[in-house]
Amino acid sequence: MESSFYTQIENSTAHRKSRDNICELAMSNSDNLKELFAFAFNLTNKNHFKACWALELVLEKNLEFIIPYLDVFTNTVSVYKNDSAVRPISKICFFISKSKSINLSKKQEQQLIETCLDWLIQNEKVATKAYAIRALHNFSKKQPWIKEELKVILEQDYSSHSAAYKAVAREILKKLNK
Repeated sequence: MESSFYTQIENSTAHRKSRDNICELAMSNSDNLKELFAFAFNLTNKNHFKACWALELVLEKNLEFIIPYLDVFTNTVSVYKNDSAVRPISKICFFISKSKSINLSKKQEQQLIETCLDWLIQNEKVATKAYAIRALHNFSKKQPWIKEELKVILEQDYSSHSAAYKAVAREILKKLNK
């Protein structure tokens, strides 16, 4: 028997008001928050992407909520395939990459870096690639080898992508070439 919160997630839509509503319900109740994480990590559920939409909003407001779930997140991040889930998951990776309060283990950091690199070289949507580029740039501050790798990928793929991709690539290449 599913909870009413679970049903609300299942019935949510991509509209901002709907996602904000799920976000507020999760942030106001620790059981709902646990359920949101469980739903987002349950890739066998056909609606897991709806939980990912709300999870992105929750973690944008309070990234520290992910701390008890870091292992699950980093172990699951590379397995997401649904485009509607991958975009918010990539944004969460970006949030983690720029955080001063989230301490990743070497393994967790490596998992996020590898996944972001995979998103860049695979046929992902532009928003996912943009968040991956920004996350990798942030990780490169601690892992200098990423800079050269990222430069090569951005320069190589630049001409074959959209204006949105090119804008992010130009911004990050400028920072990498300083």
